[in-house]
Formats: sequence, C-alpha cells, structure tokens
Amino acid sequence: MGGSRHQLNKSHKTRFTSKSSRNVHKVSSQDKLKVSKSDGGIAKGAKAARLQRNKMMREQKRAAILKEKWALSGPTSPPRVIVLFGLSACVNLNVVEEDILSLLSEDGRTTTFPAAASSEYKLRATVLKAPHGDLVACMEMAKVADLLAFVASQNSLHEADDTVSFINSFGSQCLSVFRTLGLPSTTVLIRDLPEDLKRRHELKKMCMSVLAPEFPEDCKFYPADKKDELHKFIWLFKEQRLTAPHWRNQRSYLMAQKVETEADDTSISGKCTLVLTGYIRAHSLSVNQLVHIAGAGDFPLSKIELLRDPCPLNLRKGADLMDSENDTQVVSCLTADPMKQEPLVVENTPDIFAGEQTWPTDADYAEAEKNRKEKKMKKKRLPKGISEYQAAWIVDDSDADYSDSEGEDDGMVVDDGEDGFHDQKLQNDFEFDDDQASLNLRNSDEETETESVMMMDGDDLTNEQIAEQIRKIKEEHAEDEEFPDEVDTPIDVPARKRFAKYRGVKSFRTSTWDPKESLPSEYSRIFKFVNFTQTQKHVLAKALDMLQEADECIPAGSYARLYIKDVSAGIASKLCSLSKRLPIIASGLLQHESKISVLHFSIKKHDSYEAPIKAKEELLFHVGFRQFTSRPIFSSDSINASKHKMERFLHPGRFSVASIYAPICFHSLPSQGEDTYPAVAAVGSLRSVDPDRIILKKIILTGYPQRVSKTKATVRYMFHNPEDVRWFKPVEVWSKCGRRGRIREPVGTHGAMKCILNGVLQQHDTVCMSLFKRSYPKCPQQWFHLNSGSD
Repeated sequence: MGGSRHQLNKSHKTRFTSKSSRNVHKVSSQDKLKVSKSDGGIAKGAKAARLQRNKMMREQKRAAILKEKWALSGPTSPPRVIVLFGLSACVNLNVVEEDILSLLSEDGRTTTFPAAASSEYKLRATVLKAPHGDLVACMEMAKVADLLAFVASQNSLHEADDTVSFINSFGSQCLSVFRTLGLPSTTVLIRDLPEDLKRRHELKKMCMSVLAPEFPEDCKFYPADKKDELHKFIWLFKEQRLTAPHWRNQRSYLMAQKVETEADDTSISGKCTLVLTGYIRAHSLSVNQLVHIAGAGDFPLSKIELLRDPCPLNLRKGADLMDSENDTQVVSCLTADPMKQEPLVVENTPDIFAGEQTWPTDADYAEAEKNRKEKKMKKKRLPKGISEYQAAWIVDDSDADYSDSEGEDDGMVVDDGEDGFHDQKLQNDFEFDDDQASLNLRNSDEETETESVMMMDGDDLTNEQIAEQIRKIKEEHAEDEEFPDEVDTPIDVPARKRFAKYRGVKSFRTSTWDPKESLPSEYSRIFKFVNFTQTQKHVLAKALDMLQEADECIPAGSYARLYIKDVSAGIASKLCSLSKRLPIIASGLLQHESKISVLHFSIKKHDSYEAPIKAKEELLFHVGFRQFTSRPIFSSDSINASKHKMERFLHPGRFSVASIYAPICFHSLPSQGEDTYPAVAAVGSLRSVDPDRIILKKIILTGYPQRVSKTKATVRYMFHNPEDVRWFKPVEVWSKCGRRGRIREPVGTHGAMKCILNGVLQQHDTVCMSLFKRSYPKCPQQWFHLNSGSD
C-alpha cells in the first residue's frame, strides 16, 4: 500500500462567500492615504514631544546633581566629616589622623579648631577617630559621617588564628550595626604594608579579596602608608560624590563642636540654657522648631545666633578674623516667636469625663447624696458567712429573724464604708495582672513591679542573685521554645479568676475584636492620628513651607550657635562630659514628633547577642538621631489578619514586631535596641505608628483523656473544680492530633469533664483549650537614659 498516511483536508472554499466579506480586511487607497498622513503627523509630533521631555528630564537631573555637589563641596558647604574606624585593635588611628591633617593644614592655620581647610584641595574636613571598643561612640560618629574610612592593618593577620582575617569580633559587630543605620560613602585604607613591592602587592590584593564582600561594591581600597598615597586618596575624596542615608537628609542637624552652659535667672530652679555651637547640616533649621538632643530629650529653642565662619576655605578672607579677638563674631540673631513656636507636648491630658454617656443633673446629684447618707446610717446585721451579694436577696422583714437566731458573737456588722473589705481584698488579689509572680506560678511570664525594679537595679543584687535570675530567664526561654504558650492551671486558685481577662476565639484570623475595648490608663495619655499617612504628608509640606521662610531659618552650611532652654543642670553637665568622647548631636523635629504614641518596629535579634530577650524588658532604642528607653512587647506579623500573636521572647533568626510607647517618628527610620549593658541586642526599622494594632497573648490549657468511648471522652487535669468547667464550657477544645470538639458537662467534683469530639480520641493524645487576651507595652521609668543616674 503506497502513498502517505497523513490526513489531507480540503481547501477552504471562498467562492461561496461574498465579495464584501472577502475584502473586509482591505483598506481603500484614499483611506490609506488619509491614515498615513494623519498617523505620520501624530507620530512626528509625539516623537518631538518625547525627545523634548527626555531632554528636560536630563537637564533637571544634571542640575540636581550639580546643586547637590555644590552644596557638599562648595565654599558654603560645611566641612566634610571623615570618621576613621579601625577594623582591629592593633590599628593606630592617631598616625592616620596626623597624616591627613598635615596634608589639609596649611601655614598660619590653627590646629585647635576641630576642622581643617585646604585651599590646595579646595576642601574642608573634620577628622574623627572612633574609639575601638566603645560601641555607643562608634554609632554616634557613624550617624554624622560623610565618609566612613575603615582602616585595616597588615599586623592584624597575626592576632587571630585565621591568618586571612583583617577584622576582629568588635569590628564585625560594628559593621553589621553600620549597615542597619545605612552606610554613607565608604573607603578602606590599608596600613603597615611592607616595603617590598612584590610582597606589598600580594598583601594588598589579599586584603581586597577578603574585605570586598563586607563592603558595598563602589567601595575603594587605598594604601595609606605614605603621604603620596594619602594625597591621592584626599584628591579623589574631594571629587567624589558622597552618598548619605536617606533618613539623615530629611532633617536638619548640628554636630556640636562646642558644648557650654549658661545660667538663666528667669528659669525654674535646676534648669539652665545649653549652648551648642557647630555647622547646620542637611537642611535649614528654624528657630521655632523643637530640637532633640541624643540621649537627653526634646527641648525648645530660645534663639539662634548666626556666626562668622571660623574656618573659611580662603585663607585671605579669614586673615582679619584670625588677627581679631578670639570670640566669634555674631552676624545675626533669630529669636523664637511664642505665637509660631512648636509647643513641647509629650503626653495628652486625660479627660476623666470622656467616658460619660450623659451629664448628671442637679437632681441626680441630690438623690445620689441622699442615698449615700441613708446607706451610711443603715447597718445590716447578717449571719456569719453571708456575703453582701447574698444579703441583697434577703427580704427586710427577715432581718429580725436572722438577728434573733444568731447571737451577737456569731453575727457581723456590715458597714457600707468598709463594705465587703475581705471580699474586696480577695478580688484585688485576682485583679492583678495574671502574669505576676505573686501567684507563685511556674509559667508566669511577667514580673511584678517590685521585681522589675530589682532586676533593673543590678547594683543592689549580689552575684549569686544575678546568676539565679539569668538562669531562670534561660530556663523560661528554653521552655517557651519547647512548649510554646502552654500553662498549668493553678490548683489553689480558680481558673475562672486566674484567667478572668482571657476569652475564647472561634477563628484567630476572622473573629472580631474591638480595638477600643478595655483600654489601659496609658492610652488616655497617648496620641492617635485618624489618618497617619495623610498627617505625614501634611507635616512634611508644612515643614517645607517653614524652611522657605528666610527670616525664621538659618540656612544649611552656616556656622551657628543654638540656645536650648529648660535643660536640666544635671543633664547639661553630663552632656559636657560626654562631648569629650563622642559627638553631641542636636536634630530638628517635625510637627507632632515630641508626642507619645504606640510605635511598631520590625526587628531581628542580632547574631552577636546570645542572651534571651524577654518581653517588657527595658531596652535603649536608637531611632535615627533619637535615643529613648522603652519596654517593648513582641508579636508575629500576620499578613492577612487584623490580630497578631504575642511572643514572650524575641527568637533569633526571624523578624518580629516590637511595639513600644515612644515619641512619634515620621518616615522609615533605622533602629537598634540595646540592653542595659552597651551591646546591640536587635536591629530593624520603623514600621508604623498605630495604637489600634491588636496584639493577643495566647495561652493553652492542657488536659489528658481518662476514658474514651468513640467520639466521647472524659478529660481531667485541665480544671480542678466543676465551676471552672461550666465557666469555660462555651470555648472550643482541640487535640494535638487534630481532633476538635466541645465540653458537654463536668464529671465529679475534681474538675473532670466530658467532651464530644469529631473523631476518636487517642489515649496518648492531649486535649487543649486556647485562650486569648490583649496585651500592651509597658511604660519605662525614664524616657531618656541621661535623665537616670547612669551616663
């Protein structure tokens, strides 16, 4: 059988179709000419408009780059800040600083002023040395650095067992913190290279290969043993386009080069005026703004003096200044306007009548006073063991019967003034936070206020007590990882009172929870925005308009003196002493940023911190230029839910949300959490400002099956009396093997209960009940650490 076997279809028959349908896809010549002409004109105009638009965008970008370069390297720009950081302890930063200053300094220049100007390089620079081992000082210097110069030494290869390590443990820790803050322009200076050219080239190449993964791709490596090599570095640094973290360019700030105090007779006793002198950076600073001093708090300005620049770039312009008196000449002075100045409001004043539904009338007041007097004069004689609630059901006519039947010694007199004192005392014992250690429970996860003060005041504890506290915290952390959320029902306390603040939730994701329900007293003193995003846009626009008013602002790059009023004398003396080892930074605040609200940070435990971090433990937060203490609670980040589960500890290896009471911050800012000892505990960034974020603490009550009959089971040890079983009867129960059910009835008098489930319960299974309550962060004793006794 020959021929191909594939299928052959008939060709489409077009002879049955009409001529119009066959030519429907064709266009006439006249229409084609019209379309081509019109399309050609449109295309030509669109292309010209597109080219013009692209040209304008290029010109705008070029103008913005030139403006930024002129602002950073022009004659009116402030001196660039170069921070030298040694990657190991053996690096000698003093020699590097002397070599750089010798190149920048010229004849006739003073060396007492912390800035050097060079007309040869057309550059002004301030060189700071980061003290190795002082984490706080290194962080503060990195916040203001225009160039972060990491200095590596060939001698550090002999310090560690690994012969190719140029960074020690402290250098690695600081590098991770700097990345969280946002690295400015970086460079690496290599020191102590040998004279032999071949060996020198090999060590330089090895250093670059080892350190390159730790730094950004545009980071440059320079040998820095000779002045010719430093000359090349400074020249390229002058031409380099510097980059800074975005959060630093959004606010004006001043790095104080002089810190002084002035007594003010008109101020309150114990207050003084703090005087900071330095260059205004990033943006103009208004005299009506509030300023934040790192570690000290928020303060208003009394005035700003614009001073003549003591370190001009042109030596001839500054010759008259050097020959004159030592005091800096005041060019102009701006005084704060009380009508326009931003008020310093930290907490809201609560209204005690805010929760009243109706306002009582005079008749209501009179009737209430009359009833109170009648109840005070009337005393009931009740038999022993009868509570006030039970006495309310007793008819007045039977009072005499009770009085006659009971003797004077067996009865008790109930006075409304001390009505039910014993019951009230018992009630108050259970009104405490259910996590307090006063109940002496093994699974309590929150210390009492007394224990909290003892834990924070480590000076009053012995070494054995401190070691015992650390051991208990580590045991709780290990138990929380092994059995999360599981607690034991106390035997001596009814579960309906022990867990009175908890409730059952049908679905954690979809069940409703009112964010305004049963709020703590701290919520009456904080602030909440109806629309935080819209408020942020309004605040930024207002700040932009305020900075354009020349009669109220000092432009960026100016040398100025800030007079900060109402500063405590103790804080001012601490700042004067701290200025010798780290820079004192004063940053401008936007509107509302001094007010307290609930802030949420997305944080992650630092790899170098091994101690467990417990919820509501006091930490020091570094948020941009600002520093404050707070006691956060941790929660998971539920994407598709309005409720979030609280975590007792900050677990390593994953991000959690830390919620705190803190001053309001706009923009997305980096944050670090430090423990009492200066060590980085966690790093992250600001997520949102929202007091209505619902954080639920979950506990799991567990019981064990005693008898099982198909879908019915008798469970014990979850409760210890039948009243508790009836109280928690509406809550759903579940097992670890996937069964779900409900409580049917109590069995006996020891808390056993009969349950009905959706399947056969295994004898080795565990029956659980999930309960939830809303949790809130704790307020710290002091918002700023300089207000306390520690420095």
